[in-house]
Amino acid sequence: MSAQTFVACLECDLLHRKVCLPPDGEARCTRCGARLYKRTRPDANERALALTLAASILFVLANVFPILALEVQGVHSSTTLLAAVRSLWDEEARGVAALVFATTILVPAAELVGLIWVLAALRRGTRAWGAVPMLHFIESVKPWGMVEVFVLGVLVSLVKLAHIATVEAGVALFSFGALMALVAAAAAAFDADAAWLQLEASR
Repeated sequence: MSAQTFVACLECDLLHRKVCLPPDGEARCTRCGARLYKRTRPDANERALALTLAASILFVLANVFPILALEVQGVHSSTTLLAAVRSLWDEEARGVAALVFATTILVPAAELVGLIWVLAALRRGTRAWGAVPMLHFIESVKPWGMVEVFVLGVLVSLVKLAHIATVEAGVALFSFGALMALVAAAAAAFDADAAWLQLEASR
């Protein structure tokens, strides 16, 4: 039984015979409906690399510039995401601070760096050190990257604060919004199956 002919569902282990898919098509398990594999363009991972690099630039901007600015009775103040996390930590809300730091800074940064590391090596046609565990790591931390939840929370806060103060959205908030779109586009473009096959061939 050839590994090139049959593929096992990662959710229920049911074996399926591989078939030729239309462009951008995907095959799903007949038992549980989980995705088995998809057919992407040959340059899919190059596009994913370009999108990930752009997302990394936006991630830096989102963490350097202020998220929002408040003006209450003539007093103006603004804060960055890291400063907000530090403020939570100083106010003894350390569990919340650690959760916000992990889900909006640490995990997204690790995922972006990991993807760039692997995709850049694949583009060069080499096998980067730690590429296999890095791909496993990227898959395992995906559920912990919650930038979109953070942005939604900030938008809700903006609506609430607008009644008591003058609120101005900062550069970081727009950067986070664009970051969400680019990360989603990079995830859609990334062909994990092709990456695994290329890593296997480069052994």
